[in-house]
Amino acid sequence: MGDIRQSLLPRDVLSAAKELLYHLDIYICNLVQSGRQPPQVDTKTLELVEEFILHAPKDRNAPSRRMSALQELQLLEIMCSCFQEQSRDTVRQLMFSALFSLQGNQADESRMALLGKLVSMAIAVGRVPIMECAATWLQRTHRAYCVRLARVLVDDYCSLVPGSVPTLQNIHSSSPRFCCQFITAVTTLYDLTSEDLTPPLELLQMIVSWLQDDPRLVLITFLNSPLSGSQPVSSLDLTPLGGLVRWSVKAPLVYRADKKPALTNGTTESEPEAGPLFSALHLSVLQVFMLLPNILNEKGVFGRLALLQMEPLAALTSDLSRLLDQADKHTHTSSVDTHTLSQLALDRLAQALQVAMANGALLCSREDLRAICSRLPHNNLLQLVMSGPVMYYNNIHTPPLAFSPHASHSPIASHPTHPAHPTHTPLTSHPSSHSQYAAQPFITFPFRP
Repeated sequence: MGDIRQSLLPRDVLSAAKELLYHLDIYICNLVQSGRQPPQVDTKTLELVEEFILHAPKDRNAPSRRMSALQELQLLEIMCSCFQEQSRDTVRQLMFSALFSLQGNQADESRMALLGKLVSMAIAVGRVPIMECAATWLQRTHRAYCVRLARVLVDDYCSLVPGSVPTLQNIHSSSPRFCCQFITAVTTLYDLTSEDLTPPLELLQMIVSWLQDDPRLVLITFLNSPLSGSQPVSSLDLTPLGGLVRWSVKAPLVYRADKKPALTNGTTESEPEAGPLFSALHLSVLQVFMLLPNILNEKGVFGRLALLQMEPLAALTSDLSRLLDQADKHTHTSSVDTHTLSQLALDRLAQALQVAMANGALLCSREDLRAICSRLPHNNLLQLVMSGPVMYYNNIHTPPLAFSPHASHSPIASHPTHPAHPTHTPLTSHPSSHSQYAAQPFITFPFRP
């Protein structure tokens, strides 16, 4: 395609971009039909994209070509139509990759800006092919750029445009795969480490409603990923489960009433309270864990593939320890309220750990749990989980799969030792009247919101 550059130079910026998209579509169709494996767009074509669509000057001394706001809007409409009219998914994915795969150069900033606007428009006008391509992009791209795209979408639909939240909420039905990746991206972005990184209530309410309607939604990327595949290093997690656990556990200590007010959604209804929403989120996450045994057994990976990794859990317990110390020293509430919130956070952590281990999402020993939880204050439920029975799996002698999206983690470094709690006398077990459940290796606990 390098020979069309001279024909594009005399054109105005919008006409040149439109013409290049037309030729790019034809070029990629021919590339796919040629049967070359894997089909790959050549460097000269990528340079044309950067020059005439992203407007990165080919030469330093060349004048900068910029679009007006109206021309940019017209270009976005043309791109939406181009992807909508192309019926072959392989061609769409290659074209999207040619336009928006990061190249590590100056044009990447223009790429990200155009990508955010295109995906935001695709959500607004219901262009499913673009959302599907964006889902693949989110799965393959470095997480630092994925959270930037997530930030743009949250700002557009939860802050800048009043009343637009229902439009974003529709993505769970129009493109579940994109919705799953979006949840993973926003739970990575909003890690509750600061006021700015606390999710807006509209976003939280949206995610809770999605999970209540379909708990399997957060497993779609995992269900569609081949077992022999591997995620790029530093990409998003395979599921948002780790991020959702972080939200529900840290929320009692982070999301206070005296924080920033919730962003308005443009309606006259009163804003929902954060506490019940995070409680509902916690319950939904536990319900997702309960779905995993059948799913993991169907894939033949029960006991061999951990959807929750130890490193993020170790980071979570470290953050939780810091938050608990801050709550004790700088609280503006009564000591009784502080103790209640602290115990709620620890209860949720214990419930998540136990249910995840019991259902095969977390593969670790009780010693590993004690190592990462050693800095946390005493909690009856957490103590019971850490001293509970050893977990057994039918295929425990089968080597773990090399399927984790990231490299295998090194052993968790032990925290400084603290005086051990006095051991509890084991309770005498009662005979079970349900013999069919006698071999189940887990203990259940009542849900405490």
